[in-house]
Order: sequence, then C-alpha cells, then structure tokens
Amino acid sequence: MQIKLASGSPRRSQLLKEAGFAFEILKIDVEESFPESIPVNDVPLFLAQKKMFEANKSRSEDDIIITADTVVILENKIINKPLDEADAIAILTALSGKMHLVVSGVCIATSTHQYDLEVTTKVYFDSMNEEEIIYYVKNFQPFDKAGAYAIQEWIGINKIVKIEGDYYNVVGFPMSKIYPILTTLMEG
Repeated sequence: MQIKLASGSPRRSQLLKEAGFAFEILKIDVEESFPESIPVNDVPLFLAQKKMFEANKSRSEDDIIITADTVVILENKIINKPLDEADAIAILTALSGKMHLVVSGVCIATSTHQYDLEVTTKVYFDSMNEEEIIYYVKNFQPFDKAGAYAIQEWIGINKIVKIEGDYYNVVGFPMSKIYPILTTLMEG
C-alpha cells in the first residue's frame, strides 16, 4: 500500500511525516467552491470529498489517498484565508476575545472503501490589542492560513487561552483520528 496525500499544505505533510508515515504528494487542482445551502460545519467534508473525487481519477489499485480541508468558523460564518494584510488584521480583530470553531473534513480512501471524518475543535482567543495584531501579521505573514493564524506560532503561544478538542486539528490535520485508520490500512 502506498499513501498519497492530495494536499499542498506543508503542515499536513509535516504531521503525517512526524506520525511515522511514508507518503507521496499527489497534486490535484480543485476549485474550492460549495453550494450556499450547505451548513457551514459541513463545508470542509464537502470540499475534502470533492478533492477525493478528483484524486481518485489518478489512483492505482494499492493507493491510500488522503484529502482534507479545514475552515475557521466564527458566529456561523466561514473565515477564509486573508486576502492581504488589512484583511488579516480585520479577521484577527474579529476573532479577538471570542470562541471560534476549527472544522476539518478528511477523506481516506482505498480502491474499495472511503472513510469520511469531520473533526471540530473550539478555540478561545484572549483579547488582542491593535498593536499585538499588527505585530503578528507583520512578523508571521499568516496569508496562507484559514482564520489568519497558526496555533503553533506567536498567537497560539500568547493569545489562545483554551482549546476544546484536537490541537492538531487546529494545525490542519486531526492525526488522532487519521492515525488509527492509516495504521489499520497499512497492516491490512
């Protein structure tokens, strides 16, 4: 069996490697659009399934393919990756002092079966002043991150007061749910 990760995320690659798995990166191109009628909590799994549909087009018999998507949800609204510095500042200002959700959808598929995972983590931010937000955005450039932050950086160290759920889900890959499936498939 050969694991193929259909994701360009360096954080997902790092976590999969640190969990002890050998894998290849599978490049796919999928427009990350979704119908407006889908509840926001279901969007990540919808997008992971959409990515799996595309990834399956280039599968070989022995492949275990993994696709994923992670979103940040504040007050029932998806907070995307920031468009620019001003957008990152606006996003972090909105998250300041509030609880938000980080929801991941993950699909793991063999040629005969697909496992669909939905994982939600609650993240509680301490209040941040404008100076702290600008410092973070200028020094850490969180433009490729949903919600304009990475929990493993300055903001997570200093301004996240509590999380409920899987820490690595907030990083972008809920390994506590992925690991048992992959180990079972690799042994099987």
